[in-house]
Amino acid sequence: MWHHIEPVHDLECLTHRARTGRAQEVPVTSRRAAQAAILLLSSILALVTMGAGGGAVLLTRKYRTGQSMIYVTTVHAISKLDSNPPNLKDFFPPMPTDLRLSQQCTVSVSRVNTDGAADVQHRFDKFEVQTEMGTLPQNVRESVAQAQEEASQRMVGQTLTAHYDHDRHLVDFEGAASFLQHVDAPVKEPLMQMLRLYLEQMDGQSVYPDHPVKVGEQWSHMLDSPPTSDYQFQQQGKSTFQYTGKTRYKGVKAAIVDYHIENALTPALEGLRKDGALPQLESLGAKLDIKITGKGEGRILVALDDGRVLQNHYKLHQTMSALMKGMEAFVGPSSEPPRLEIQSDTEMDVDGSKP
Repeated sequence: MWHHIEPVHDLECLTHRARTGRAQEVPVTSRRAAQAAILLLSSILALVTMGAGGGAVLLTRKYRTGQSMIYVTTVHAISKLDSNPPNLKDFFPPMPTDLRLSQQCTVSVSRVNTDGAADVQHRFDKFEVQTEMGTLPQNVRESVAQAQEEASQRMVGQTLTAHYDHDRHLVDFEGAASFLQHVDAPVKEPLMQMLRLYLEQMDGQSVYPDHPVKVGEQWSHMLDSPPTSDYQFQQQGKSTFQYTGKTRYKGVKAAIVDYHIENALTPALEGLRKDGALPQLESLGAKLDIKITGKGEGRILVALDDGRVLQNHYKLHQTMSALMKGMEAFVGPSSEPPRLEIQSDTEMDVDGSKP
């Protein structure tokens, strides 16, 4: 049988209980002081919990025409090319093994539709790209260096327009083809992929849930998009996000969101036929089977007032494998089909500020 034991408040009460076996009566003022202290501690605990991100928050992107932010972005991509047989690489344009991109953009919302879709303009105030072409001949490296210098000069002052649907998916973007049309293929294609990665991470990829979320809660979105004129890949995949708490970024209240992305890309072969490599292979009777898979993770800070991106750090690993069926004789009767594989690791950092 359980017995009620009254609390011992101080040394005097403890001594009195030991001597008489009865608890000493606590003065009213002492009880009130204890109650006030408990109330104060409870209030402090509640404030600490709120500051740590307690309670559900609604993370949503509220587009308003004229909204503007300045973003400084750095991207670093390292790639490794492998093939069987080794001289299969000669069929393809030289590929940068190390690519670094540094840019500053002024981002403005130019139009908001009634259904929530929006057009967002990115004006390049600064654009610098550097590549390492490995052991290529000197004349090839000089040509690539000149191409990337021309691309950097051409990009400054240019505007890229991204179209997001009502679910904030990146539908398409335009403007890149015109100022990259004279850029050589070894630099152009990596630049296009980096531009799309940047645009997806800034407002796309459905970062925002469709309901208020609590700390630790996860939500997912499917990533499905068809090839476009500027990006010749069909994308399929899944992104998973988790709200991990609140913070302040340059004085702005923000939500911390961690995320993980897995995707698969299938190239549109018609787009690849514009270059010389694929027609050469097809003329030899080859059928190209290409698979590109990627896994990425990152952390993004989202403003609580309108959902704009304040900061983003992202890492992505991609593997592109290509089997050339019908060309087994190229490497011998007992060998596997010719294979090309590209491993790449990309890291991106974005920091935003008001104009």
